[in-house]
Amino acid sequence: MEVTSDKFRAAAARSLADTQLQRALARIPERFVAARARAAAEFGEFEQLRAAGAAIRERALARLDVLLERFEAEAVCRGASVHWAVDAAEANRIVLDIARGHGVRRIVKSKSMVTEECALNDALEAAGLAVLETDLGEYILQLARERPSHIIAPVIHKNREEVTELFSARHRRPRSTDIAALCQEAREILRPQFFAADMGISGANFLVAETGSVALFTNEGNGRLVTTLPRVHVAIAGIEKVVETLGELAALARLLPRSATGQAISNYFTLLTGVRGATESDGPEAFHIVLLDNGRSRLLGSELRPILRCIRCGACLNHCPVYQTVGGHAYGWVYPGPMGAVWTPALVGLERARELPEAATFCGQCQVACPVMIPLPDLLRRLRTRTTAEHLRPARERLALNLWGYAARHPRLYALLAAFAARVLYRLGRRRGWVRWLPLAAGWTATRDFPAGEGRTAREVLRRERGG
Repeated sequence: MEVTSDKFRAAAARSLADTQLQRALARIPERFVAARARAAAEFGEFEQLRAAGAAIRERALARLDVLLERFEAEAVCRGASVHWAVDAAEANRIVLDIARGHGVRRIVKSKSMVTEECALNDALEAAGLAVLETDLGEYILQLARERPSHIIAPVIHKNREEVTELFSARHRRPRSTDIAALCQEAREILRPQFFAADMGISGANFLVAETGSVALFTNEGNGRLVTTLPRVHVAIAGIEKVVETLGELAALARLLPRSATGQAISNYFTLLTGVRGATESDGPEAFHIVLLDNGRSRLLGSELRPILRCIRCGACLNHCPVYQTVGGHAYGWVYPGPMGAVWTPALVGLERARELPEAATFCGQCQVACPVMIPLPDLLRRLRTRTTAEHLRPARERLALNLWGYAARHPRLYALLAAFAARVLYRLGRRRGWVRWLPLAAGWTATRDFPAGEGRTAREVLRRERGG
């Protein structure tokens, strides 16, 4: 999948001009932000739960190697096969080898961000395999040949009219704009595919070392159909997803849905352990688990380590004023919003995503909303520091900051320049009281006016008031 994160500014400008997208994004505060607030209030001790969730995730990262080895041992004991992938290309090769080894031709998939990260569908289709997304949102995007724009609501950028046109063109059925009818239409198209598929592919919300289990949280029944009907099930997960015990999973199960959608619990909570037993009526004959690194182990010893706590709830996206304004596609890769502004540089390289750390107001809402207390503003600030230190910012910007820094280290020069600037601003805007345009700050004044002031600096005003 092409990474276009270094073109965030241009993509954001296009998003701002897209009136349909703006109407879609306007639904986020009530749909997600208010719902999370109600769920947190109803729980009563949500801050304590957040602290517990952060501690659980931090303990897992501190013992990641031990827990992953235990997970592998327990999963193998229960009939699963565990594979290790150093990067996305190796993960795709492993899945292809599994498919070929089992004579697979048709694959159904449940929603999975990590397979988006690997561009797995493209690899499978290039090998001649039929791959079908079965989550309604992902299915719509597959028909439209688009990437998700949100972690938990991948098709939030589309309206029902667009979905109607898409279904009408691809399904060749009577046109309908009724949401229930559209869902039923998708169900009728998808249902036979579950029974015809040779392989099901899912992600994993968590991995439980104690039992070798894969935990899935979903709101559609497709997830269980994908993992139980096909004779082969492949679950793909980042290595950071492991937790130690079922008790820790229970705490996170209270935290994740409330943070993501404002639900007390997801419609479907599935715990997958091993292959189908001799007396069981469903489940896969072969269960393969692919553990993906793809740069995660490198983050363990870095200043960005806290991002590995992330449980992919999307709360930071929902509360971010930047995401609420430009949507997910502007971020240029799989992961959008504040978490994406950290994950993407961390995984694909800061030089390919140098604009993303700038996509933040530092209002702190992402950290306040994060269920595992990731200090996202601090991580973004560290990435900004690196972009400057590694000369990834434009030369003109670096020169301006260096000049400002020099002046700031020389108080008399700084005071002289500040007095000069105050008087220039006053002259430019004394008739209106506001400066409409500044030659060195056109980007800032393009959307807001700058106060002209009274031609004096704050120090001069303070001295005058004190009679100095």
